[in-house]
Amino acid sequence: MGKRSKKSKTATLYDSDDDDSQSSSSTAMSELTIAQGPYTEETDGANDNLDACLDALYEKRGTTRENALSTIVDSFRMKLQHQFVANKCITLLHQCLNSFKKGSTKEIHLASLAIGLLSVTAGCEDGKAQEILEESFAPLSSALKSGTDSLKISSILDCLAILTFIGGVNEEETERSMQIMWQFIKPKLGPNNVVASKPTPAILTAAISAWAFLLSTMNEFKLNSKDWQESISHFSTLLEKDDRALRMAAGEAVALIFEIGQLVKFRNDETNSGDEINKPTEGYIQIQGLRGKITNQVRDLSTEAGGKGSAKKDLNSQRNLFRDVLEFLEDGYPPETSFKVGGDTLSVSSWSKVIQLNFCRRFLAGGFAKHMQDNEVLHAVFGFTPKGKNQSGSNQEPLTEDQKKLMKIQNSVVSKARTQFLNKQRVLSQGKKGGHFSVGPMDEEA
Repeated sequence: MGKRSKKSKTATLYDSDDDDSQSSSSTAMSELTIAQGPYTEETDGANDNLDACLDALYEKRGTTRENALSTIVDSFRMKLQHQFVANKCITLLHQCLNSFKKGSTKEIHLASLAIGLLSVTAGCEDGKAQEILEESFAPLSSALKSGTDSLKISSILDCLAILTFIGGVNEEETERSMQIMWQFIKPKLGPNNVVASKPTPAILTAAISAWAFLLSTMNEFKLNSKDWQESISHFSTLLEKDDRALRMAAGEAVALIFEIGQLVKFRNDETNSGDEINKPTEGYIQIQGLRGKITNQVRDLSTEAGGKGSAKKDLNSQRNLFRDVLEFLEDGYPPETSFKVGGDTLSVSSWSKVIQLNFCRRFLAGGFAKHMQDNEVLHAVFGFTPKGKNQSGSNQEPLTEDQKKLMKIQNSVVSKARTQFLNKQRVLSQGKKGGHFSVGPMDEEA
């Protein structure tokens, strides 16, 4: 069966609710520009107050701590606070973790953001990101078991995802976090086969987004065919839900699973012998059946008509997403997205990178452009080097001793970040051929 010619296009960026976009998802476009705001290091008054904000986290009044955390979050988003992290990283971490014990929902939300930004800034320097993950894992896991507030749980899930993405050094750590997220995606049944606590659509969407974000870093998610079948089947069920954001998150997750190409191993999950060596296993046949069902669901969602209370912009976002998923499932072509960061162009061309990009943009919000230009961790993740980045400091005033120290710290982050992320994702890229992904053995049998 012939395939359609690959279309030259720029796919939609999904789940982008930062200050540079107008909605959670955008309509089809040729290029998205993330403009730099008026923020500059010279006008960064908030940075001068970071020590005072850290001191304020010891105060008893909750509103005082909330205001301090808000300033810390803004400062870390809009400037890479390498020097502060080098000196006060663990102190700030412990004070943020204390907020989970006594803070309001707003304080926990801000503390989660601050811890995540701390990891993004620390990068791989001297193992700080790994230490942040290990120090935070137990408190975050415990906090996820207390309460059902959507903002609180969603923020903690985002925090755990970014900490694991940056600080996880092996697949076991990644799987550990993914298992916690999966408990929200598909809660275990209690007595009488009843779910003790049913997550809200917002929490379920956040859990799927965080789970897929981490899955995007994995070459092989160590599940057998039965586990994969259960996962895909569950996402298929979620595609039928009323909540649009939930459907879109489930659609991205399904596309990512097929992109990883894990389905090609199903024939080998069961040992065949004799004349049955080349016979497809039962697991493989069942998975292909699910694939056909999902393809039909995706086709319907890509052309869904607007219903009562349906915002046109959100509906267009859904259609654009599921058109890309449909093209991928039918023809094997992943989405291609390019947009400008300052004067440079960042391009990605896989579901794994689109998911990573959307998550980082949402988490960094209005600070994404600044981090994308200056944060070497993100440069390593996306293989992006700003053309205008002045590494030598030429045509500038002589560096002060503090600036030289900061440059040394940043250079350390460069080499270590690149090493970790390139090694972590090199194996994943081996299954990709010229922009065309194998999405299952069916394509090879025509």
